[in-house]
Amino acid sequence: MNSPHEQLISQIRAAIEQGLNLNYQDEIPLERPKNREHGDYATSIALQLAKVAGKSPRDIAGLLAQELSTLPNISKVEIAGPGFINFTLNRSSQAQLVSLINESGKSYGNGNSLAGKNFNVEFISANPTGPLHLGHTRWAAVGDSLARILAAAGAKVTREFYINDRGVQMDLFGESVRAAALGKSAPADGYQGEYIKEIANNLIQQDAGILDLPEAKQQVEFRERAYKWQLEDQKRVLQTFNTHFDIWFSERSLHESGAVEHGLDQLQKKGHVYQADGATWLRTTDFGDDKDRVLLKADGTYTYFTSDTAYYINKRERGYDICIYLLGADHHGYVGRLKAVAQCNNDSPDVVEVLIGQLVKIMKNGQEVKLSKRAGTIITLEDIVEEVGVDAARYTLLRYPTDSPMVMDVEVLKSRTNENPVYYVQYAHARIAALLRNAEELGIKVGKFNTAELTHESEIELMGALSDFPIVVNTAAELREAHRIARYLEELAGVYHRFYADCRVLPMGAEKPSDVHVARINLCAATRQVLDNGLSLLGVSAPERM
Repeated sequence: MNSPHEQLISQIRAAIEQGLNLNYQDEIPLERPKNREHGDYATSIALQLAKVAGKSPRDIAGLLAQELSTLPNISKVEIAGPGFINFTLNRSSQAQLVSLINESGKSYGNGNSLAGKNFNVEFISANPTGPLHLGHTRWAAVGDSLARILAAAGAKVTREFYINDRGVQMDLFGESVRAAALGKSAPADGYQGEYIKEIANNLIQQDAGILDLPEAKQQVEFRERAYKWQLEDQKRVLQTFNTHFDIWFSERSLHESGAVEHGLDQLQKKGHVYQADGATWLRTTDFGDDKDRVLLKADGTYTYFTSDTAYYINKRERGYDICIYLLGADHHGYVGRLKAVAQCNNDSPDVVEVLIGQLVKIMKNGQEVKLSKRAGTIITLEDIVEEVGVDAARYTLLRYPTDSPMVMDVEVLKSRTNENPVYYVQYAHARIAALLRNAEELGIKVGKFNTAELTHESEIELMGALSDFPIVVNTAAELREAHRIARYLEELAGVYHRFYADCRVLPMGAEKPSDVHVARINLCAATRQVLDNGLSLLGVSAPERM
């Protein structure tokens, strides 16, 4: 059984073939009018078809209306304006959606628009030199949720964390921890904060003999052990934030495995590498980059960019069709650079997708919070979770477009009011869960019901909102916009609360359960399921009680 939206699109497509003798495979626009006097659904397909069909939009609309008006699930077809077609669905037919949702369970909303596509979603990719900060927190929520949404649209998805475990910063990190262990000041440009002392103390507790090693050996051991400790700490924190990775990819491994040399060799074979001033360059300006990039310096050392190119080629050789990078606000320059690398590898620039995340502010008592107890100068992921909890943090970070700056107000996110979006949505779920428990006690079960009972306008509005969920999931996946799920859930919660105010769900007093009560309980169960499915895509819990 398809949703009313999916069924109607199939019927419009069939009507185009029958009425216009056209095999039309492009997307068919279909939306729910804001003014419900215009019907349950509306399409502008007649305007789209005018050129290819060689007819006026109103003539096309008339032909399609003639084909569609006799279908049992459609009660009325109207032509409006220059050629818009408005549909009013048969109420009993529309109510079948409720059974579809309850039978589908957690799979309702899933689709196959991205089936056959293999995605690599790389996000966070922090240096293993300190706690995950506020920017990383936003990407932890967005990257994980985006992976869930892409999978719901049928894609194969790999979540990947690129560990920047090579370079000067690793030496500085090790020396900072070592200095703390020896009771000395951190080196110039070294790392500060209580976490450095914490790591130093932990390493000494694990093996006090590290302090007796010769200096050169001691430096190496502090760097490597501190690196492992900090990486494990990042993994621990992300686990608590419901963010999971399939692959933790070490930058070192690129160099140790020969992948860097292999990547350079591949680019040379494809003709975009040249020599100048004693260095080896990649001609990225051929593909829109603002300047060519050095791969191998005159002194024989590789650049950070060389690792980036080798890493991209490695991803492609692992079979990924689309490589999504989630980068911070200071990485705009990487967009053109990475797309140029793809083209130097003879790939389409569309293989690379870069999402840029804007800055986040934390407000508390009207003041911006800038300091962390543990990290000193940055707000950490743990700081945020400690203040507002995992659910509130994830939901809030997800409800805004990633390219928009945002503010998290601690007081709002702690409040149990409708002003708090995550509370508003979770409360709707918990409210329905309580209602279903009460219904069970009254012997009202979810299952077969009389679809003809769901005719109230608030019921129709709620069923229409439920039918939108697969569309929202698909759109969120296609556009890589997780915030669409959060905003949809808020709208659905609002529609449900209005339905609950307008339609008595359970019998009162000595009143015996009737067919309408059974139908409405089924509608409530379907709403609970959609709220659950949507929150799951955000990595946010759906509480049974609040």
